[in-house]
Amino acid sequence: MTSMTPMTVIPTSGATVRLTTAQALVRWLIAQESELVDGRRVPLFPGVFAIFGHGNVLGLGDALHEAGGQLPVWRGQNEQGMALAAVGYARATQRRQVMVATSSIGPGALNMVTAAGVAHANRLPLLLLVGDTFASRAPDPVLQQVEHFHDPSGTVNDAFRSVSRYWDRITRPEQLIATLPQVARVLTDPADCGPVTLALPQDVQGQAYDFPVAMFAPRLHRPVRPRPDLGELADAAALVRAAVRPLLVVGGGVRYADAAAEVLALAEAYGVPFAETVAGRTLLPHEHPLHAGPLGVTGSASANALAADADLILAVGTRLQDFTTASWTVFAADARLVSINAARFDAVKRGAAPVTGDAREALRELAPLLGDWRPDPAWTARAASERRAWDDVIDALRAPGDPASPPTYAQVVGVVNRLAGPQDYVLTASGGLPGELVGGWRSMGAVGAPTMDVEYGFSCMGYEIAGAWGAAMARPEGVVTTLLGDGSYLMLNSEVYSAVLSGHRFVAVVCDNGGYAVIARLQEGQGAAPFNNMITDCRGPGAAADHRVDFAAHAAALGAEVFTADTVADLEKAYTAARASRRPAVVVVRTSPNHWTESGAWWEVGVPELSARPEVTAARHRMDEARAERTARG
Repeated sequence: MTSMTPMTVIPTSGATVRLTTAQALVRWLIAQESELVDGRRVPLFPGVFAIFGHGNVLGLGDALHEAGGQLPVWRGQNEQGMALAAVGYARATQRRQVMVATSSIGPGALNMVTAAGVAHANRLPLLLLVGDTFASRAPDPVLQQVEHFHDPSGTVNDAFRSVSRYWDRITRPEQLIATLPQVARVLTDPADCGPVTLALPQDVQGQAYDFPVAMFAPRLHRPVRPRPDLGELADAAALVRAAVRPLLVVGGGVRYADAAAEVLALAEAYGVPFAETVAGRTLLPHEHPLHAGPLGVTGSASANALAADADLILAVGTRLQDFTTASWTVFAADARLVSINAARFDAVKRGAAPVTGDAREALRELAPLLGDWRPDPAWTARAASERRAWDDVIDALRAPGDPASPPTYAQVVGVVNRLAGPQDYVLTASGGLPGELVGGWRSMGAVGAPTMDVEYGFSCMGYEIAGAWGAAMARPEGVVTTLLGDGSYLMLNSEVYSAVLSGHRFVAVVCDNGGYAVIARLQEGQGAAPFNNMITDCRGPGAAADHRVDFAAHAAALGAEVFTADTVADLEKAYTAARASRRPAVVVVRTSPNHWTESGAWWEVGVPELSARPEVTAARHRMDEARAERTARG
């Protein structure tokens, strides 16, 4: 991230400048600034990921070329990949900076819908500038245009409506004047943050208009910090003071509000144990005596044990996704819920007593209202003892074991964790690795300085490499490591070459376990037959031969520096060497598909009511019993 010298404010005297729609859009992007956690002013839009086609190469492409180094452009190899890289960049900068992704019309645009879904589910900012068909309709139908017989105004870009926080189609240049302030609002708003899509018809991109000069004056965007309602605070404080066994749940909103210090201050002042969600991981010190561990299905038995006995849950900055709540079975039936959240949509979930506002300010104002209240001292002490027991479990799983056996995921995570430093950053998204990383990682960074990105809002296969490329751009001061399975590598590996091309280094640890192992585990664990997940269970002659991809040769062909490992000792050496590489590095290690970490939490999945397999019928019976128990508990 490079700092930006504040520009002189241009007088708002009514002066105008004639620009094309694309030129005006680019000039506005350059004028927007953001304030980082440390107070530095940087570009709000530090760059653009682009793949050009006939729908954006001339209008927007020409305007971006004119901007030069003021708005760097990076070429991706796949539109989904480059938009996912933008998502990874946003998370790595705590939502303080927003990368732009642009594509041509048709398939290029639709490739980015998945990335928009990732940003939407994770409440992350992403600006998509997608080419569109001609607003004039004069040359219709054009190349890559999908015609709707019932609606000539519709294009494939309408598909982005369901995965955008804000969507607009610019059919006249002057529409930018009204829509761009809304674009900035959504991308920087703590409650509404998410992806923005602007559909740009290719003829309109090149049309000129006399835009107000004032529109391009530098604008600094600071995170807004709405204070909570005093009545909501008083109600929340009364509930907390009545609690004997409270548990603080630390979510991603704590990360984006820079509120970790306030969470820790409240916890320490009153002796309240805390647990982290997936999005809230690595915000607080692992060894802290009040840290119960990560919560939920991909979390720890220690945090889940406290959650089961807590009489009050103080949830801060979390949307309480099903992996956090174990499909709403992780908390005691009679536990009260207080939810602090910038988004009222999230704050009122499950009948919680809501405190709607910025997490940092809400915690600062809540703490003095608690007076001389203290939880049960035995409860306060329990967090450390439960987490130590969980640490023992992880230590046993990470132990080297049989050197002739392929490493397990827990052992892989253990190697990376041992060699990582406080400036490093680790990420994953899908398969079995989120459970191993969330449940077992031991943070070593400073309070409020996150070192992890587990994309488990959308759990998008393929995010692992693309997100690492974006994170490496945003965090050049440390080593970015991404952990992924062979399935994710095969799904979207092209951004390895993008990182080589752009010169942004990271380490990808590719765990080759012979297929979609975690879904095979889910499938067989619910009584279904092994089918279409592991390579050996797929149809075709390659499956019978257990034909495995040569990931090392493939990554080398993309320009990465490649290392291989067969044992835990090999992995230590390979990963150490990969960390020292000056270009993107890939470590390939064959891993066991049959070992994983279990937190003991339940998760509801769709088991069929009827099946020819008695094992599935039995699994459905168990599922119905668990659901009935949850209903009885309230």
